[in-house]
Amino acid sequence: MAVGAPLVVMSDINKWYGDMHALKEVNLTINEGEVVVVIGPSGSGKSTLIRTINRLEPIQEGEIRIDGELLPEEGKGLAKLRADVGMVFQSFNLFAHKTILENVTLGPMKVLKQSKSEADANAKALLERVGVGHQAAKYPAELSGGQQQRVAIARALAMKPKVMLFDEPTSALDPEMINEVLQVMLDLAESGTTMVVVTHEMGFARSAGDRIIFMEDGAIVEENDPESFYQNAKTDRARNFLSKIIQH
Repeated sequence: MAVGAPLVVMSDINKWYGDMHALKEVNLTINEGEVVVVIGPSGSGKSTLIRTINRLEPIQEGEIRIDGELLPEEGKGLAKLRADVGMVFQSFNLFAHKTILENVTLGPMKVLKQSKSEADANAKALLERVGVGHQAAKYPAELSGGQQQRVAIARALAMKPKVMLFDEPTSALDPEMINEVLQVMLDLAESGTTMVVVTHEMGFARSAGDRIIFMEDGAIVEENDPESFYQNAKTDRARNFLSKIIQH
């Protein structure tokens, strides 16, 4: 995909949990239309990194800009900028008491002030796009995990975000459901959606990623295009990680 102008710019980000230095001097630019895949061992700071992009995790030092605008710490400005950032979690976080269609229309009606008819039409189109259009009248508990996660993706897309964040979106799924979610993500990548994806799915990283970010101990240790990273990782830490993943 053609990659455009910088969309998310993280500059000198530091974050602590008490004495634990969770993110160390992180500098990262994500360009429009780019798919950036963040990998690394457990506890390396991957999820923390992605959750700072929409201030789900506050930072103590540094700044984050989305489409040129500084991400505020709180208030209406934060809510407005957050609407530009779609988020898909490990757990699907759907509203259990609302239908699939209602889950997807809620944000656009409340935040984007869409009419019910407009929100419904958009939601139905998105549910078709992710392959669950026929499930619109059901409740989350009636769907499989893979279907629920695809609804969660549709819900995030309904807000027309500038960037989509995925925090290990397949880690809570049974193996046979993983591919159906990864396929939706591949389709999004091919359509030019800007994406930041924390995942253990190396096949996805290789086929969809424009860039691999390898983290360890809260720092970005290495970044490269997928083929160069897999064939010729520069650091011992990355090579060691890859050897374990490939044997696994």
